[in-house]
Amino acid sequence: MEQVAFIVWRESVEALLVVGILYSWLRSSPEGRRGLPWLWGGVGAGLLLAVALALALLGMASWLSDTGQEWFQALMALAACGLVVQMVVWMRHHGRGLRRELEGGASAQIGGDHWWGLLTLVMIAVAREGSETVVFLYGTVLSSQQGGQTLPMVLAGIGGFVVALLTFWLLQLGGRIITWRRFFKLTEILLLLLAGALLVSATDRLISLDVLPVLVDPIWDSSWLLDTAGGLGKILADFAGYRAYPALSQLLIWLGYWGVVLYLLRRASAQPRSLSGRAGTPAAT
Repeated sequence: MEQVAFIVWRESVEALLVVGILYSWLRSSPEGRRGLPWLWGGVGAGLLLAVALALALLGMASWLSDTGQEWFQALMALAACGLVVQMVVWMRHHGRGLRRELEGGASAQIGGDHWWGLLTLVMIAVAREGSETVVFLYGTVLSSQQGGQTLPMVLAGIGGFVVALLTFWLLQLGGRIITWRRFFKLTEILLLLLAGALLVSATDRLISLDVLPVLVDPIWDSSWLLDTAGGLGKILADFAGYRAYPALSQLLIWLGYWGVVLYLLRRASAQPRSLSGRAGTPAAT
């Protein structure tokens, strides 16, 4: 449940930031106010695309065999892991230019009275965040075996969105303790930990399918110290990929994941920032 609430909270804040930037900018001039209906139309269209993706995933999973389900769940966890890493790396490289990029794109559409272009810009931004949320949630729920707990997951998602609204309001107020930069630094770390957990859950399924060799199984037994059945051990299992009895192959893949992530983040920080890229990522300022 905690993973569901966290993902909805984090992605909702990003979407609110994108919409909030454009909303404030459009309201700043009489000409821009004419685009407000197109802004909300883009929000609605983006949400519909995200819902369509969710329905497509549910439909795809419903007709798969038991073995197909295992493959599908492993691939969804891998896809969610890859999306998280891509999003964090992009944010590290482009985040500070988001406001200028969004306002520049919107200005070009308004200048030519191309309101459909504005709608498309917002639709892509919202659909990107919505589709990421769908993939993250789907991969997380499947990997943690929570598929039968529909009502608690729905409540966790609603709670995450409500907290996102409160978070966005607090961040808009500003302050020395809660700032956008600190918010995204903290959630960047949490997202990368969660991506690592999704990767480990995918290796669990690949091992069960006899696709991934275990090499040594287990390499240690730390259940006496931290058991994944509950408490801190379960939190670390859900958010960081901790296993009380991991296979050697899992450990090597997890270490390789963090090596690749640190390399990509260092390279993204060193490269000069450009203004090209996706429109749905929040500023890190």
